[in-house]
Order: sequence, then C-alpha cells, then structure tokens
Amino acid sequence: MPRDLTAGTPFRRGRLRVYLGAAPGVGKTYRMLDEARRRSERGADVVVGFIECHGRRHTEEMLRGLDTVGRLTRTYRGTEFTEMDLDAVLARRPEVALVDELAHTNIPGGRNAKRWQDIDELLDAGIDVITTVNIQHLESLNDVVRKITGIPQRETVPDEVVRRADQIELVDMAPQALRRRMAHGNVYTAEKVDAALSHYFRVGNLTALRELALLWVAGRVDEGLRDYRATHNIDRVWEARERVVVALTGGPEGETLIRRAARITDRTAGGDLLAVHVTRSDGLAGASPGTLAEQRQLVESLGGSYHVVVGDDIPTALLAFARAHDATQLVLGTSRRGRLARFLTGPGIGETTVDASEDIDVHMVTHAFTGRGRLPALGRRHSPRRTVVGYSAGLLLPVLLTAVLSPLTGTLNLTTVALIFQLGVVAVALLGGALSALLASLIASLLLNYYFIPPVRTFTIGEPNNVIALVVFAAVALTVSTVVDRATRLTARAARATAEAETLSTLAGSVLRGADALPALLEKTRTAFGMDSVALLDRAGGAVVARSDAGGDPTPGRAVTEVPAGSGASLVLAGRRLPAADQRVLTAFAAHVAAALERDRLATVAAEVEPIRAADRMRTALLAAVSHDLRTPLAAALASVGSLRSPEVSFSEEDRAELLDLADESLVRLTRLVDNLLDMSRLQAGALTLHLEPTDLRDVLPRALDSLADRDAPVRPLGLDVAPPVLADAPLLERVLANVVANALRHNAPGAPVLVSASSLHDRVEIRIADRGPGIDPADRDRVFLPFQRLGDTDNTTGVGLGLALSRGLAEAMGGSLDIEDTPGGGTTMLLTLAAAPVPAPGPDPGI
Repeated sequence: MPRDLTAGTPFRRGRLRVYLGAAPGVGKTYRMLDEARRRSERGADVVVGFIECHGRRHTEEMLRGLDTVGRLTRTYRGTEFTEMDLDAVLARRPEVALVDELAHTNIPGGRNAKRWQDIDELLDAGIDVITTVNIQHLESLNDVVRKITGIPQRETVPDEVVRRADQIELVDMAPQALRRRMAHGNVYTAEKVDAALSHYFRVGNLTALRELALLWVAGRVDEGLRDYRATHNIDRVWEARERVVVALTGGPEGETLIRRAARITDRTAGGDLLAVHVTRSDGLAGASPGTLAEQRQLVESLGGSYHVVVGDDIPTALLAFARAHDATQLVLGTSRRGRLARFLTGPGIGETTVDASEDIDVHMVTHAFTGRGRLPALGRRHSPRRTVVGYSAGLLLPVLLTAVLSPLTGTLNLTTVALIFQLGVVAVALLGGALSALLASLIASLLLNYYFIPPVRTFTIGEPNNVIALVVFAAVALTVSTVVDRATRLTARAARATAEAETLSTLAGSVLRGADALPALLEKTRTAFGMDSVALLDRAGGAVVARSDAGGDPTPGRAVTEVPAGSGASLVLAGRRLPAADQRVLTAFAAHVAAALERDRLATVAAEVEPIRAADRMRTALLAAVSHDLRTPLAAALASVGSLRSPEVSFSEEDRAELLDLADESLVRLTRLVDNLLDMSRLQAGALTLHLEPTDLRDVLPRALDSLADRDAPVRPLGLDVAPPVLADAPLLERVLANVVANALRHNAPGAPVLVSASSLHDRVEIRIADRGPGIDPADRDRVFLPFQRLGDTDNTTGVGLGLALSRGLAEAMGGSLDIEDTPGGGTTMLLTLAAAPVPAPGPDPGI
C-alpha cells in the first residue's frame, strides 16, 4: 500500500543503498532483489521502479511476486524505448524503490538526462532507493578502465553521487568464478560468451577491475571511519590500517629514512606510506628545495604520498599530522647534531617527539650522518623560549661557576678563573645573544670581584692591578659576546640567502621545464612562505587564474599580501603577515609566476595556430599526393569516352563493352577518391554532420560491397544475422566498411576470402575484417592510420592512402574505434568497435 506522507511524522530524505560490482554478472541485481524480498517479508512497502534482467533466468525468478510500476515508453529516432516512469513511482509513494543501473542515460524527452537524477528526486520525496552500479561507470575511473579494457565507457556517474550513499555494499566475485558463471550461460546468451571471455572478461581485466572496486570501497570505509572519529571527538589512533609517516628535513639522510619507511610499509598488506616535511612559518629559511624535490620523487616512486605542513614547533606539527592521518608508526632520523650542540640546545626533535607520541610507535633510524652536523648558529633568530633560556643562563651560569671554582681558590690563580668566567660569557652569547651575554658579564664581574679578588668576601679591591684586570675582563667579555652574536646573525643571513637562492633556482628550473609550471609555482610559493592560500588574479576582470590552498582552518586574523605578477595579473597571498625580507623575495617569486603565465599564454597561442599549420601541411601533402591519382582515372575515363565517340573508329560490341567498363571503373575510383578527400577535409575542419540511429549490419555491408570496384571480390560475412544493430550513421558506416574491406582485398593472399564477422560484447558491437595477407608489424600499426600513408607501396597506383585514416576518423566521430589485430594463422584483422543501439525493453508482465 502507498505510504501516507501526511500522517504528521517528521519528513526525512530517503536513504540510498548502492550495490557496487567490479563487472557485469557478479550478481548486483540479484542481491538487490534478495534485499527487496527480505524487506518485503518484514512488512516494508517495496516497489520495483526499473529492473533490467538481461534475460538471466535466476534474476527473473527473484523478480516474480514483487510489486512493479509500469514503464514509460518513449520514441527516439523512430525506435521505441522504455524507461522508468518517475512520476508513477512518486505517485505510488513506496517506502523502498528498486532502480537498476544508476549510471544509465535516459532517452531524450524526460526532465532528467541521467537516471541518478531520477533517483535524487525519489530521495528528495522521502523514498528509500536501492540501486546498482559497476566500478567502470564511476567518472573518476573512466580513463583507468579504458586503459585496462580498451573500451571507453559512455555512461558514467559522478563519484560524489555514489559517495553520498548511506550504504555502499560491494558485490564481489573471483574472476575465475565469474568466467565459469558466464560459460554456463548465466550472464550472456551462448552466441556472446566466446567473444566476451576472449575480450572484456579476460582474467587480467577482471582482476584489475576487482582491485579497483576493492580499493574504491576501502577508501570510502576509511572516509567513514575518519568522519566517525571526528564526530565523536576521538583523538587517539585506531590501528585499523597500517600508515607509516616518515619525517623529512631535507637533509642527506632523507633517502635512507624513506627506504626504511617503505620497507616497514611493505611488511603489512594495504599499508600506506606518507612523507611529511615541516616548514617553519618564518619563510624561506630551511632545507634545500632541490633535495626535497628529489626525495618527493623517491617517495612517489615507492607508492607513497608527499605532504608539506607549516609549523614552528616541529614535534607538535609532526604528531598533529600523524594523528590527523591515523598513522600508526612514525619514522625519524637520529640527530645530526654533535654532543656539544645537544648540550647547548637541549633535547632535539626526535626526543621531544618520542616523549609526546603516546600511542604512535616512533622509529629512530640511525644513518651515516648521525652526529656529523655542524654546531648550529644559535643566534640566528631568537624565539621567546630561547630568549628566556639565554637570560636564565646569563643569570645562573656565573653563579654555578662560582660555586665550582670557590673551593679551588688556592689551586687556581686569578687569571685562570677569569678565563673560565670569560668562556662562560661566550657560551651565554652563543645561546641567547648579546643582551644575555651582557647580563652574564656584569654578574661574572661582580662575583669575580667578591669571591676571587683580594680582599675576598667584599667588593673592595686592594690592589690597583686587580682593578685594571677586572675592567679588562668586563670589556673583553662584552666585546667577545658582541662579536659572537654578530657572527651568528651573519651566519643566519648567509643561510637564509642560500635558501633563497636554492628556492629561486628551483623555481626557475620548473618554469623552464614547462609542463604545468603555474600550479607548481603557486604551490611552492604557498609552502615556502607558510601561507593559507595563494591565488593568481587577472587584474582586468578580477577572475582567479589559478590558486593553491593548504586546506584546514584558516589562520585567525590572517593578512592579505598582494604583489604584481606581470602587466595584467597579481599574486595574492592570504595567511600570516610577511616581514620586509620575505616581501623582497616574494617579488622574485611573482616574477617567475609572471614568466610562467606568459609561457602558458604563448603555448595557448601556439596551440591555436597548430591546427592551421596542420591544415597547411595537409593541403600541401594533398596536392603532392593526388596529382597522379586524380589524373590516372580521369585520363582513362576521358580516353574511353573519346574513343567511343570517335567517328573514325568502328568498335565491336565486345570492344564497346570493355571501354564502357573501363570508363565506369575509372569514374567509380575517381568518385571514391573525391568523396574520401571531401570527408577527410570535413573531419579536419570539424564540420562533419552525423545522424546516429540504430543500423543493421546486414543492410550496410551489401551496399558497401556493391561500391567496390570488384563487386565479385571474395568476401564472406559471418554472424551478421545475430549481431545487434549498432548506433551509427548508415552512409558513413558504409564508407568505413568499404574502405576497410577494399584495403583487406588489396593485401589479401590470392584466392583467400576476406572474412567480415560481428559479435556483441556488453554494450558494444565488434566488427572484424580479417585477411590472410602479410600482416602489419606492431611498430607500423599507428602509422597506417596517418593520411597519405601506403605501407609497403612504392608507387601511386594504389591510391593516396586516405582510406584507413578516413575510416578511423569516421569511426571515432560515431563514438567508436578502429584498431588492428593479428589474424590467427597469419594476416591482419581490422577491429571496428561501435556502440550497440539501445534495444526496446519488454513491458512488465501483467501477471506479476
């Protein structure tokens, strides 16, 4: 019974359940019908909106007894087709509607172009929908499936439509089991089985499609898990899947760490490898961009992914990234700092990360560069923490030295004690800078006077020499600390300049390398300056030419920086406020972006000019090639007709018939040549008009054979009576078959027939034209489809070589393809693939 939607219950959108399969025949529709029966037995109001059984007996048996809404009949180009009656299902108002083939394209005439749009209307009406789809119909995988199977999928559905489903259930079947099911006649009819098993349903194809389906569903499961953890504020790592994060500093140890992390990942099936580099928010100071680019290539070659995050506290940024990606293991390199550096700067990144890692396993990997780093320039730019540490050291270190040296007053003389204090002041200068060293020198002077200069325990100085020594000590301490602080700052500037130079060099290289330089430059700009987003704007219209976003939450109170990038564009950065030094370098970045933008503009102009150049090359080749081919049949026809009209010569009936046949053959050849030239020019100009309609091969092939010069040529058709109609332009298909058959006859072995066979495979029809000639080398197979190519010919007596080029162009214009295969036993087979015409489906059984 229809539901009463006015009963006062709160409205909810319908829930979508999708049965996803790797290939036709795995049992998606059967599982959908089984679920429908289960719900119906529990009292749910289930109705069949549209089910396609494809003649499968077991599926038809499952359909019996379910309430079915009648189909809607539409006429398209003289043929009747049936579709789901959307309005009837909406009026019926069931709890659950079964709608097969989510990616189906509706026959023109309805309000929606695609079936998934019909399903959206049902969901908006509060009706739950159960549907089916195969992995090859997902839009994002369309090109991948074509590379695997060689067959383009014309009907696709956006991934987001399937991703929004409330439930996605994978209907899985091993390739060998599916092939057995097909061999038993449970998927296709008997005449289609052999062609299907030898082409689309090969074990390799099915295995690859199954892997695609499993990985896609696994990705959706992972998304659902992350959403659940975010909704319930679960921060701890769930080890549902091994994910290994390797931290890269851009140092020489990076390759060792990447390979070690890859080996850890390979120990677990389905593990993920993620590499991350933390760049500080102070801009360009840091690792070499060139080294990081090499390490990124290594990570991606090992099947991992590369990420860049911005953070001043590197351990915190690393662990935040690892937890956000549900990582189970973190790989770090042991410190390149020496013992002195570790003593002066305290715990390193590795130790801090281990202490805060909690439930993430941290691997500290030794490498050849452990402990070989230089003493860092500690004064390059003092963080608040370092400033506090510097002042603390300036206050405490002289006191500590006094406590250690006081018991040794009788052993050490005043000069030695002063030098030790001097060394302590220098250490404070290295750690905290000039001001902290000034504090240390003042305290050291007072302590030196009070505890070590007679009379001790008083600030009174008994001898004038000691006064001079104390003054000299203070002056030297201040001078040395100032020099050390200045040296560290100059070292920092030099390091920054080196980083800037390496970054700009990398940018220049990316511009010179060309391909997709602009997006890469914007991404480098964003990561180098630690910004939330970078956009290239057209100043004339304000449109965004390209952009790069970091994702995540924007920086609170973020600033916007804009610099010109060429004459008509601006580079806009949003995020932290840039200091003057970074803005100077940003100007150089903008210059590179402007160069990349100009290069893209020139490439666009060159691409627009290329068709004109190609047309000129085509015209030149045409004039060079057709001179003889046009002249020969025209001269023969003129000579034959002129001889017949000559009053000076009397011909017998036999001679007259021979001359007429010669004239007819020459004119037919000339007509075909001119038609080919005209069609090729229309193809090149994009002006070919198509009228696609269901076309029976049994009607087209005889007309194609009649157009051949030798109408008695040995051509044997096979299987045309069982092949379904194709969706094609009949006159153009006739031209394609005539050209391909003529080419096969020209190269066929003497006395051997040319075989023309047809078979259907899923929604395609494959037409094979096989000869017993010498065959074509695989290296030459693409070349034979170029205009004005006559493979193996040495003269112009066999045509200008347009037949196969034109045939492929016409086949692709009709949505098909023309390829070359080897004929078993020797020879060449031309494989013409076209879309099968939609077959009108039978209406619902009144008795169901």
